[in-house]
Amino acid sequence: MNKQQLTDAVADRTGDSNAATGDVIDAVLAAIMRALTDGGAVQLVGFGSFSTGQRAARTGRNPSTGAEIQIAAARTVKFTAGKAFKDAVNAG
Repeated sequence: MNKQQLTDAVADRTGDSNAATGDVIDAVLAAIMRALTDGGAVQLVGFGSFSTGQRAARTGRNPSTGAEIQIAAARTVKFTAGKAFKDAVNAG
C-alpha cells in the first residue's frame, strides 16, 4: 500500500474528502518525524512505538573491489510493533 492508497482507504472509512484526509496523514507523519528529530519517541498504544537509536562507526567492505571503507556513525529510526498489532498480523 502506498500513501495514495492509504489516503483513499482512510477517506473511504471516515467519509472525509481525499484532500482533507491527505492533509491529516501528512500532519501526523510530520509530527512523528519532528518528535524523533528532536530526540523523543512516539508511542501509539495498540499500534507501536517509534524511537531513535545509534549505530556505531564501523569498517565495511566495498562489494565490487573488496577494499575496506569506513562507515560513519549514524542515528537510526526504530519501530516496535505493539501487542495488538502483532496479534492482528499473526491472526491473519
